[in-house]
Amino acid sequence: MEFDVSIEIPRGTRNKYEIDHETGRIRLDRLLFTAMSYPADYGYIEDTLGEDGDPLDALVLLDEPTFPGCVVRARAIGVFKMVDEAGGDDKILCVPAGDPRKDGIQDLGDVSEFTIKEMQHFFETYKALEPGKSVEEGSHWVGVDQADKVITDALQRAKDEGVTTARWAMPGHAPDDTERSIDRDESTDSQADKPEA
Repeated sequence: MEFDVSIEIPRGTRNKYEIDHETGRIRLDRLLFTAMSYPADYGYIEDTLGEDGDPLDALVLLDEPTFPGCVVRARAIGVFKMVDEAGGDDKILCVPAGDPRKDGIQDLGDVSEFTIKEMQHFFETYKALEPGKSVEEGSHWVGVDQADKVITDALQRAKDEGVTTARWAMPGHAPDDTERSIDRDESTDSQADKPEA
C-alpha cells in the first residue's frame, strides 16, 4: 500500500512544527523540552484519522532530511503502538515508495536493531520534561501487516467523518477556489486572436 506523507518536522531538529489544516500554513508548535531531536522525518499520512482524532503520525526513513510541507510518497514497514496522555497515538514507520535504495526494507526486521531502539527511546522519553504530557508504559513495535491495518482503519475513519488533510483540498487551495485553470485549447485560441507583431 502506498500513500502520501506530509512532512512537518525534518530529522535532526528539536523544533516541533505542525501544519495548520485550516490554512495550510506551517506553525512552530514548540521546542522539545528534552535535549533530543527527531530521529527521522516526521509528519502524517494524508486523509487519515488516528484514534486520537488527529491525522495518523508517520516517520519516514530518508537518506537526507526534507523540509516542512514536503510530500513524500511512502509505504509502511511497521508501526510503533504508543499510548500517550490523550490515548492511542500510533507512529507508522515508512520508507519512500519507489526508491531502489529502500527495496530491501520490507518489514521491521530489515531495519537495524539500533535504529528501531533509537526511535523507541525517543518516543518513550521526548515528553518527559513537558508539563501535562506523558507516554504510557507498554508501547511496542509491530510489523507491516499490522501497520497496513492501522492505516486502512485510519483512512476509513477519516472517510466516515468526512475529513481531508490533503493540501489541495484545503480551503483556498482547490482549483475552483483559486484561479481558473487555463485549457490548452483556450490558450491557443487566445494566442491566435492576437494581432501579429
